[in-house]
Amino acid sequence: MYLDELHILNYKNIREAQLHFADKLNCFVGLNGQGKTNILDAIYLLSFTKSAYNAIDSLNITHGEEMAMVQGIYQEAGEPITITCGMKRGQKKQFRNGKKDYKRMVDHIGLLPLVMVSPQDGRLIEDGSDERRRFLDVVISQHNKEYLNRLNTYNVLLKQRNALLKEESDDPLHLPLQRGRVDTQPSTIETNLTPSLGREGWGGSSPLLEVYELQMVPQAEYIYRERSRFVELFIPLFQEIYSELSGDAEQVSLRYISQLQDRDLAEAYVRTRERDRILGWTSQGIHKDEIEMLLGDYPLKRVGSQGQQKTYLLAMKLAQALYLGKPILLLDDIFDKLDSERVARIVRLVNSDRFGQIFITDTDRQHLTDLLRPTPEAKIFYVERGEIKE
Repeated sequence: MYLDELHILNYKNIREAQLHFADKLNCFVGLNGQGKTNILDAIYLLSFTKSAYNAIDSLNITHGEEMAMVQGIYQEAGEPITITCGMKRGQKKQFRNGKKDYKRMVDHIGLLPLVMVSPQDGRLIEDGSDERRRFLDVVISQHNKEYLNRLNTYNVLLKQRNALLKEESDDPLHLPLQRGRVDTQPSTIETNLTPSLGREGWGGSSPLLEVYELQMVPQAEYIYRERSRFVELFIPLFQEIYSELSGDAEQVSLRYISQLQDRDLAEAYVRTRERDRILGWTSQGIHKDEIEMLLGDYPLKRVGSQGQQKTYLLAMKLAQALYLGKPILLLDDIFDKLDSERVARIVRLVNSDRFGQIFITDTDRQHLTDLLRPTPEAKIFYVERGEIKE
């Protein structure tokens, strides 16, 4: 599958654009702040139903305009697939496949696999474990719909359990609560289970907590198994790509860490229930999982240079692309802080038959021309103040 045409109206600083792409390599050249990244973000939007940079839809509409539209026409085995996203201030975003609107945005995820590499990837190293879990979830969800459904279910239950724990932590006597104070719009998960449930006093077991836990355990166990399976398959791909990019200069690895590796979650919930009441949040579960990023035997964050860290992150994203098959690959401003030899290796690698359609941004026209000299079929677009010319 590849993106054949992209139509943009009032998306960020791009007021209007109609672009036709090559099925392999497409490049956007321009100074910083001109709109190159906004084009990639529009492509990202069509795959994930949201911006990579701003989750508030109204802020992605061009200033002073009331609506925005992004439409992509994809080709798969000679058949066109038209995906359209419409946004209007004060209204719910619309997402359409052909002439059919999606009832749930989540149903679209995985139809158009995509991997984006950008300067924001540094958060995988610098930020907390939430970012690294998100990396796992984004990859696995694009090819496993059941995983995404179970992850959403687990997160709903976790939010409800935390709300109940917070109520109890604020009420040290554990006085009875009115039913609606836990979740004013209960999900279907709990609706048929809670009418007859009450709560015990201090030191007793809350039946509602137990109901949440009974439902969370199978979701967590499934997610843990899928994350473990993914990491096992992913590590050799990642190490292979890193070796190619670095010239086999260093050894790298990843380590998946989960509480479920050494404990029964159902028992852990019972054992830590009183502590969780005091804390006001759930201390056990797959929402505490972590990915340890290693350079040699040491944490990458502690010993890796800027170039090594960037190569590490790029290898993770390119391995993600190999894992997904041949997704669309967005490479946004990836050449900064990399030596010319590593840059050349990157271009040779992504331009091989192992990868599908690619979109690259850069500030240097001559730089791209030199790198892409063996690829005459590549398309180059020039971006200035939201205007795009071929």
